[in-house]
Amino acid sequence: MKVVWQLESATVRHVYEELLKKRHIAYTTVMTLMNILEKKGHLKKRQQDRAYVYSPAKPQKQVIGAIVRDFVQRVFNGSAEPLLLHLIEDEQLTAKDLDEIRRAIRSSKPPQSGRAK
Repeated sequence: MKVVWQLESATVRHVYEELLKKRHIAYTTVMTLMNILEKKGHLKKRQQDRAYVYSPAKPQKQVIGAIVRDFVQRVFNGSAEPLLLHLIEDEQLTAKDLDEIRRAIRSSKPPQSGRAK
């Protein structure tokens, strides 16, 4: 997704070549992941000549939110607390990162208790 957001639109080959600059990855893996992202509605594709050109289907913030929610659901059974604790205890976070997390927590609205029926 990061590569497609940077390029605004890209073929599988473009994404594959960008990813190869940082790590070894198979072309088929990139193609599979892009197809999954398209099926989930994060990417849209159109045919141009003999290749599909992919572009973001939704704004970056919206897609990241959906991916994080899916990750929290699958890995932490829907509870974000273990993820947040891990991030806070991670020694790689800078003081600035921790300050931003504190600010975000203070400015967030508490969940509403109970639901109207």
